[in-house]
Amino acid sequence: MDDLSSISLLSLAMLVGCYVAGTIPLAVNFSEERLKLVTVLGAGLLCGTALAVIVPEGVHALYEEILEAKHHDTAETQKVKETETGAEIAAVHEHDHSRLHAYIGVSLVLGFVFMLLVDQIGSSHMHSADDPEAGRNGNSKITTTLGLVVHAAADGVALGAAASTSQTSVQLIVFVAIMLHKAPAAFGLVSFLMHAGLERNRIRKHLLVFALAAPALSMLTYLGLSKSSKEALSEVNATGVAMLFSAGTFLYVATVHVLPEVGGMGHSHKPDAAPGAKGLSRIEVAALVLGCLIPLVLSIGHQH
Repeated sequence: MDDLSSISLLSLAMLVGCYVAGTIPLAVNFSEERLKLVTVLGAGLLCGTALAVIVPEGVHALYEEILEAKHHDTAETQKVKETETGAEIAAVHEHDHSRLHAYIGVSLVLGFVFMLLVDQIGSSHMHSADDPEAGRNGNSKITTTLGLVVHAAADGVALGAAASTSQTSVQLIVFVAIMLHKAPAAFGLVSFLMHAGLERNRIRKHLLVFALAAPALSMLTYLGLSKSSKEALSEVNATGVAMLFSAGTFLYVATVHVLPEVGGMGHSHKPDAAPGAKGLSRIEVAALVLGCLIPLVLSIGHQH
């Protein structure tokens, strides 16, 4: 199966899985404790996938680009390089090393800051949800959906970047991590909209937009990265940068957005959240650790 078929199949599975998960609150009274356990496991998978899979793959992609650029030097350039002193060669290596570090750091931080800004924009609207004006309540529902759609779109970037590496194991690990995060998110979105009194037909439309976000962005990211790599328009390896950016978004969603919400360790978007919640139970901590370790175990022995 080629990469395009693989990303198409994973995108379709993500669309169907998220939509089905979102329809559960409309039909079944799902246990909140079980949902919380799945959410915590998903947070662990996001952390483990970002640190053990996406970051190493992104760094490898950037490093490969530097090596490939060196291999494309002309014969004349190679002759000139043969006359360089040891100090000059060391300076070139140091420059490549510094550039690689800059790409890694900037990409990770930008992904983290991007999700921070999205979360804060959504949170500022959510805190005004108790306003008696109906118009503002309607805006809050829309803003909640838009915030989650942007979160989902960032997940799509991660999957599209993973597909462009042609590593099937990486694609599957990223897909599973995203699904275990997005399915509870879809469930939570529909539950919030039902609590806010939105009609079921409109809830389904909101859910469909949310479910479409990640698959659409994954396809666009994959096609965009494939085109940029073929045209070789820039020294910057777009695949590596995209993967590291998505790793930053994963780390933010898991550590700042998901865990404080389920463990009562920080702010919560839920209006009925009890202050001073006890945090994670032992089984939830075990699920979190297991989620972190699964991508690490699957990535051990992975050779390029």
